[in-house]
Amino acid sequence: MYTLSDVAQKGATLFPEKVAMVFGDTRIRYRELNARVSRFANALIELGCKKGDRLTILSENTYKYMEAYFAAARAGMSVTPLNFRLSDSELVHIVNDSEANVFLVGNGYEERAYALKNDFKNIKKWISLDNGKDGYLSYESLIEESPADDPGIHVAENDMAILMYTGGTTGLPKGVMLSHRNLLTAAYGLIISYSFSHRDTQCYILPLFHISLWPVLCLLMVGGTIVILPRPDVQSILKTIEKEKCTKVLLVPTLIGWLMSEENLDTFDLSSLKAIQYAGSPMPLELLKKCINKFGNIFTQGYGLTEAAPMLTTLNPEDHVLEGPKTKLLSSVGKEGVVVEVRIVDENDQPVKAGQIGEIVGRGSNIMLGYWKNPKLTKETLRGGWLHTGDMGTIDEDGYIYLVDRKADMIITGGENVYPKEVEDILYQHEAVQECVVTSAPDSKWGERVQAAVVLKSGRQVSENELILHCKERLAGYKCPKTIEFWEELPKTPIGKLLRKDVRKKFWKGRSKKIG
Repeated sequence: MYTLSDVAQKGATLFPEKVAMVFGDTRIRYRELNARVSRFANALIELGCKKGDRLTILSENTYKYMEAYFAAARAGMSVTPLNFRLSDSELVHIVNDSEANVFLVGNGYEERAYALKNDFKNIKKWISLDNGKDGYLSYESLIEESPADDPGIHVAENDMAILMYTGGTTGLPKGVMLSHRNLLTAAYGLIISYSFSHRDTQCYILPLFHISLWPVLCLLMVGGTIVILPRPDVQSILKTIEKEKCTKVLLVPTLIGWLMSEENLDTFDLSSLKAIQYAGSPMPLELLKKCINKFGNIFTQGYGLTEAAPMLTTLNPEDHVLEGPKTKLLSSVGKEGVVVEVRIVDENDQPVKAGQIGEIVGRGSNIMLGYWKNPKLTKETLRGGWLHTGDMGTIDEDGYIYLVDRKADMIITGGENVYPKEVEDILYQHEAVQECVVTSAPDSKWGERVQAAVVLKSGRQVSENELILHCKERLAGYKCPKTIEFWEELPKTPIGKLLRKDVRKKFWKGRSKKIG
């Protein structure tokens, strides 16, 4: 396998009658998936699309999302997936910047997308995945009317497969160019690390417009079954795992927190689960311990980013232990992945000693081609042949890597450096804290102060002074929050990752911030 198109073709050859994808009452077998992929690829070519063109998708999760990824690859095109939570101006920027000429729209987004049609510079064809709408071609009609033969377009492994836009701490989203080789190399590594097989059924909740789609690729590459939910919902997750006897599920820490707080959790039969994968943001240590006590030693995690498609490190179940010297590994993101090299380097890109803080960098065939139409940023980020993540970490003598924080998120207060994650880990140890974000805020005396925003667990109460004292008993004084605000809800990304930058904006509104 060397392109996304081959994933569907191999599945049809090796597992023709096996169910590949489940979505609600729809069950798509590998043979059918491959035929539908060829039919849509031929439809795109008949519409005038050519090799090197791009299509863009605005939709919630659906099995048709994956068909579009594979069909675009078979037609020699690439896909720009859109985050449906973005503002109209952000959508317009991404669609125009990507130079996409075909727009696929999912259920409920037809009117919004079509209302922006005059703002899109290059869109020539509009296709509705689910509904008959004026101005749209019907996805299903295109498939029905097109042949199931392979169109015979030559696609190379280093051709761009996905142009995925990712937000930074400032500015507009930037396009990450991921080749077929990037995506499949990362998937091979994850298949090996997490032991995916044709016997697995994965419950998939996270958005398919995000690089978190990797379990879907992994399962479809080995002949497993992927059960796709349209959106994250704890009750739906639990019902799906029970009904479909799912063996794996990928969750972000926020979702795991919601799941563990579910009152009727014990009424569901989750005995089929053999692996709970978590990623997207650091897992609060106390929450992880509760999870292991509840579900057993079935947890795996990984650290990565869109630019690495996303594999950089993995932490295996045998490293998730609650007693003995290995308990320190619960705070680790694991060792470098099997298909990638990872180092911790200083400001001169030289490897640091064990225990010293430096920037995490990675190198391998999974690392992006570069940033779309941004050679300057590409050169800076990939300098020396290594992806510079902007994340700070340490490495121990055994090769385990520990995240410290984003370089840009470091707080400098009175000349001292404070990494927010260290403070957040302490706040999470308090039994009343459900979620928290630590960031900087302007301070007339210290320049910046350590500021926390906290969401309390339902029915729990705690004072600001009590939480600050809780920190002071466990941290150096300069690292402790000077002030704490209690919020009803914290801002999150579509995959549930807490948005520190949005919290920080609130405290710095009307003020210029020179650090981070």
